[in-house]
Amino acid sequence: MKSKWLSLLIALVVVISLVVVGCAKPAPAKVITLKYADQNPEGGWAIEQAAKPWLTAMEDATGGRVKFEPYYGQTLCKGVDAWESVKSGVADFAWCFHGYWAGMTPVSDVVSLPFLPFKSAEQGSGIFWQLYEQYPSISEQYKDNHVMLTWMSSPYLLINSKREVKTLDDFAGLKLRVTGGPPTEMMKLLGVSPMMVGMPDTYVNIQKGVIDGMLLPWEALLTFRQYEVVKYYNYAPFYAVSFTQSMNLDTWNSLPPDIQQQLESVCGLKGSMHWGKNMFDTAAAEAHTRIQAEGYEMIEFTPTAAQLAEWTEIAGTPLWGDWVKQMEDAGHPEAQEILDTTLGLIDTFNP
Repeated sequence: MKSKWLSLLIALVVVISLVVVGCAKPAPAKVITLKYADQNPEGGWAIEQAAKPWLTAMEDATGGRVKFEPYYGQTLCKGVDAWESVKSGVADFAWCFHGYWAGMTPVSDVVSLPFLPFKSAEQGSGIFWQLYEQYPSISEQYKDNHVMLTWMSSPYLLINSKREVKTLDDFAGLKLRVTGGPPTEMMKLLGVSPMMVGMPDTYVNIQKGVIDGMLLPWEALLTFRQYEVVKYYNYAPFYAVSFTQSMNLDTWNSLPPDIQQQLESVCGLKGSMHWGKNMFDTAAAEAHTRIQAEGYEMIEFTPTAAQLAEWTEIAGTPLWGDWVKQMEDAGHPEAQEILDTTLGLIDTFNP
């Protein structure tokens, strides 16, 4: 009898233990907070349409185990310092515009060659990511940080406050903000005096006459409101520029492998195309609507096919050959193949 009661007591203790264990709440997973730097102002097109949805998608992909502490409007670091700020750990990761750092990634400058016929920023962004993955000579130039995604702008247009640009002669002597690399050389061949100015500083420099205008995409025009200080618009597809979202190497390597995989699920090709489409492609119609609604003058010009062919012959295709030669001389014999692959993808890759 005593043995029977002992067995019942043991069974009861086991049941109670199981209930207590089952009801106990597991310790909450530690939330990893990462600092994100972006030169664009909160409320601007790029932040609202591209950055915030992407950051939310990454947090969701990790089930809330990663949270982002955003620093918009250059409040953590200047846009021109973003790459080095990530490398040094000032920011865990950042929006990086590679046009600021001429010569740092010359092989990937293939996507910024003048007058390449990209159909959209979404397409160009997908092509850039494929080139990054396919060619070590491209990815090697970004080795100081961990690249999460790459993307492209839509082709840049020309805006200025000085005069309408309709012929080759109209370019002569204009002081225009231009990005580094092939775009700078293109503008020199067209007779322009290229100026290097950070995007957030362009408005006041146009206003003061330090520069006459600039080449830019519609997104930047929405965000930085240069339409308030210019009135002439030229819609030649001059060039596109490239960006990365890049993370500090130590920060990336400190993340658990499953979190790395979760973040990668919304980066890579998918994230690249998200940024191209939502930062750039959706901005053109909105820009026209806003400028008209706010009552600013737009004197618009689109070059004819013959004019565009003339400008391309002078300041476009010659630079393609120059880029190939420069890269080959620098030890990249695959440069022509990279250019041919880019042109082939423009013909065949249609997101």
